[in-house]
Amino acid sequence: MKLLFLLMAVTRFTLAESPAVSPEPPNSPATVMLRGKNLTVSYDARIILSATILNEPSTFYFREVKDSVNGKVFHAFTITSNDGSSLTLEGTITASLQSFPCEENRATGSTFIRHSVGLSHSLLNRAVYDREKDWSLSVEQANTLILPQSSSADQNEFKITVKGREICFLFKPRYYQKHRELSYFEPWNYKVWEKPVVGWCSWYAYFDKVSADDIMRTADVLSEILKPYGLEYMQIDDGYQQETSYPEKWINANEKFPQGLPALSKYISNKGLKPGIWTNVAFSDRSWAFSNRSLFVRDTNDEPAKGRWVGYVMDGSNPSTLDRLIRPIYRNFRETGWKYYKLDALRHLRYEGYNSNTAYFERKKADRVEAFRDVVKAVREEIGKDNFLLACWGIRPELTGIVDGCRIGDDGYGLRTLTQYNSFNNVVWRNDPDHIELKEKAAYPACMVTSMTGSLFMLTDKPATYKTAIVEAAMRSIPVLFTLPGQIYDVDPSASMYLDRVGSELSGSGVRIFDARLTSPYTHFLLEINKSYENWMLLGRTDESRHSMSFAELGLYPDKEYLIFEFWTKKFIGTFKKEFGLDLIDPKYNCQLFCIREKQNHPQLLATNRHISCGGLELEELSWNNNTLSGISKVVANDKYTIYIFEPDGAIFNGFNCRGAKLLENTINGKIRAITIMAENEEMVNWEITY
Repeated sequence: MKLLFLLMAVTRFTLAESPAVSPEPPNSPATVMLRGKNLTVSYDARIILSATILNEPSTFYFREVKDSVNGKVFHAFTITSNDGSSLTLEGTITASLQSFPCEENRATGSTFIRHSVGLSHSLLNRAVYDREKDWSLSVEQANTLILPQSSSADQNEFKITVKGREICFLFKPRYYQKHRELSYFEPWNYKVWEKPVVGWCSWYAYFDKVSADDIMRTADVLSEILKPYGLEYMQIDDGYQQETSYPEKWINANEKFPQGLPALSKYISNKGLKPGIWTNVAFSDRSWAFSNRSLFVRDTNDEPAKGRWVGYVMDGSNPSTLDRLIRPIYRNFRETGWKYYKLDALRHLRYEGYNSNTAYFERKKADRVEAFRDVVKAVREEIGKDNFLLACWGIRPELTGIVDGCRIGDDGYGLRTLTQYNSFNNVVWRNDPDHIELKEKAAYPACMVTSMTGSLFMLTDKPATYKTAIVEAAMRSIPVLFTLPGQIYDVDPSASMYLDRVGSELSGSGVRIFDARLTSPYTHFLLEINKSYENWMLLGRTDESRHSMSFAELGLYPDKEYLIFEFWTKKFIGTFKKEFGLDLIDPKYNCQLFCIREKQNHPQLLATNRHISCGGLELEELSWNNNTLSGISKVVANDKYTIYIFEPDGAIFNGFNCRGAKLLENTINGKIRAITIMAENEEMVNWEITY
């Protein structure tokens, strides 16, 4: 029962109705009261910290300061020992169901890119962030332990223990909105997209030469090979439209799509996939623009303004523009079954279109940022909140709260981009690192890291690729689990530190200084899996810059013993305390994924082969009782499902039974038993191993 609430909590975080009814929280300090040993911290008419100092009041003193800089409120308070002896504070942090433990201070925080499925138990955590109210409460110094404690219908509780000669707390209201400078971040008005987003995009496979036949052939292959593993969306990219022009040129496809877009949407749907479509906000038809001048931004000669990549600039501040040029396209696409929308050229509309024509908006007394937002709002209103909307490309902070995902970097998949804006993922929106090509050197690390970070996962190969062995990289990485960031700072801040320059860009040609880049010195990724039956750690390694790893820096207990299993090679690394060495990376995979589990005093599950989460995806139940290890696994039809078991000294195998699948193989190699089963249908399989 102690851990059961973890799943309940993350489910409520992701599946709860939009928190629009939640009132806007104040941008003000908390109220701190210290009476004897008892400390309470209140914010927005709610106690968020209730704690007791175990030392006598005569042994410590209290200090407090409140400050505000450009709308950023800082509220610090300290409890300091009189004589330098250690103090101990124990208490409870109470926050909404959208709260989670994390790190807030980059100066002292981890440089691994951390995410968790469920509420984190990491020893690295020094803070709690509450997304619903957008506040953070962190411990700036002293030894700190923050662990999930309980969950009720409307709140999470975290146990906090702090020890040190000086205990310093820092409270920051409006954390992402003010301190991270996301002025449109109002999480009390919207929810993040909670479902896995895994699919295929036609762009790098076919570019703008794509045809209806290409899409149908690919749909056939995706439906057969990757849909059973979790691929859900199929998105047509640039190449189907007649022209980037008025609605009829979008809705009525070109000659490469003779049956029309509605028929293609139906074909994709009939394959069990969700249809997705690319559009952009450019307008290239000169004669139409000049015949309808009032719908466009106009230059000093009162003619439709033109910008590179965006063409004639549609005026988002004019409701008629939205009604005639935007809404009909997306209303039609929604009515004909499209479920995923990639909205492109947004950077060019903002930079070449609106920033470059500030005089026009000043003459109109219109806000150019609001005009930009109104274009995307119109798209959002027409497609509805139940369909996915991706902003493309480059970071788009002004679209916070409107779009579900954002391409955070340049064209082309960026493994290292996921070390930048890591704190935005599944808090602000879902990060998009661009489409994954299953190329020899990139396939496994790209699929692994995208899945580990809970990012948007879109493949983009020709269908023949998915009939080769390299498809395993995708099969074992999808679907993507919903993750929470382990840091609310960016591990690599070299892009986000320039976010305030978005409003001064005049060109979208190439990477802007605040767009996530393809280079970064950070190469290691952590994913915690927190289930009702067990918690474990996954370490993703994408280069050989490190030769050893300590458990302390991973947020694990250095005095405990851990089992380590490498997922891709299916190799048992060994049993370790304090630290373990890192071998060379197998060139077949170009990455490593270590599953790290605390050693028990009985036979225990080490990993499964279904998914990189090593059981976190498909293993519904797991227990050890009466000398029997049993579990319930959701398996893929006709897929060999292998369970890896660690058997300590003295364990004597007695038998294996399962219901719903056939036993194919049972082998032992040292202390590792591998049991492989297969089911003819996708179903829940009950299995048990007796000793």
